[in-house]
Amino acid sequence: MPTPKTYAELKQAQEQLIARKNRVDTRFYNGIYDRFVDPVLTHEHVPIEWRFDINPATNPLMLERLGVGTVFNAGAMEFNGKIVVAARVEGVDRKSFFAIAESETGIDGFRFWDEPILMPETDNPDTNVYDMRLTQHQDGWIYGLFCSERRDPKAPPHDQSAAFASCGIARTKDLKTWQRLPDLKTSGAQQRNVVLHPEFVNGKYLLYTRPTDSFIDAGTQGGIAYTLVDDMTKAAVGEEIVFDRRLYHTIKEVKNGQGAPPVKTPKGWLHVAHGVRNCAAGARYVLYAFMTDLAEPWKVIAAPGGHLIAPLFEERVGDVSNVVFSNGMVLRKNGELLIYYASSDTRLHVARTDVERMIDYCFNTPPDGLRSYACVQQRLDLIRRNREYLARAGKA
Repeated sequence: MPTPKTYAELKQAQEQLIARKNRVDTRFYNGIYDRFVDPVLTHEHVPIEWRFDINPATNPLMLERLGVGTVFNAGAMEFNGKIVVAARVEGVDRKSFFAIAESETGIDGFRFWDEPILMPETDNPDTNVYDMRLTQHQDGWIYGLFCSERRDPKAPPHDQSAAFASCGIARTKDLKTWQRLPDLKTSGAQQRNVVLHPEFVNGKYLLYTRPTDSFIDAGTQGGIAYTLVDDMTKAAVGEEIVFDRRLYHTIKEVKNGQGAPPVKTPKGWLHVAHGVRNCAAGARYVLYAFMTDLAEPWKVIAAPGGHLIAPLFEERVGDVSNVVFSNGMVLRKNGELLIYYASSDTRLHVARTDVERMIDYCFNTPPDGLRSYACVQQRLDLIRRNREYLARAGKA
């Protein structure tokens, strides 16, 4: 029989976890970013008081009452001098909710605020909400855009897995009190992974969208699109133009979707998106980067080939294995860039880089050659240039 633990014992173990300093993972190097040994958030970071009834009179055996299985896909921003993430916390009942955690460094020491977010409902209540993107917009509001999931109203009674995804929208000034706005109106296709651009474009709000034909499959839809909106309090998709297309035999042949709100750099807007391909083990999710024009954020000006981040080591195993996903990215005043990514729908990690490095990566990494022959030509060009350099330097 399990030996009951006291509240003090559980609390002490959690404080030790939060106090643990993160270290760069030396098993990995590509010069583009650092990986870290430990996740920044896991289910073990969730406050004891959110999971256990700590009153011995009502829970003498100290049983967990409301379990949490995973903490993952998190929006992120700098707020009051600290890094905050709006994490997706999923209970063992499979219901997700949002909770804010903060850190001085953005690398370790993340601690949840006292209570999770009680997101207001619309007249048509969500069954599940998840994957919030945080955008500190030019209009002065902090917007949270997230997936609002409900059972598909057209599904027959015997089908209890058919779902309908739309874009939920809320805004706040303090990340505690949220005003729920109407869901994004769309032309009929399902909408997931909708992201609000942080600045006005031609006096309008710019939304990055990812229309799909069904809850899971992109179907006939082409990839990441954009649309311009007059008013976020009654946002509706007008003309929707795909600018980052799915492509055969690439990392984004099945699906792709915008990650965090893009980051403004001197050379353009930096985007980190996810791409999906099928393999024998199922859907494989990776992250890739591209840059768009400062004045026309839908105009791609640099697109390095291949993935930026793929699941490695322990990251490959979890609730939904072989997946990385990002919906949070923070550019600090010193140029440090923190990319928050979840692995296998289970835990949250951070990759650390800087703007100079990402600009170099985006503009100087060759694009996908799209054919084996062209990709070998790219590699031969690199090999031969390196051979010439070594010969000139007398190092051959």
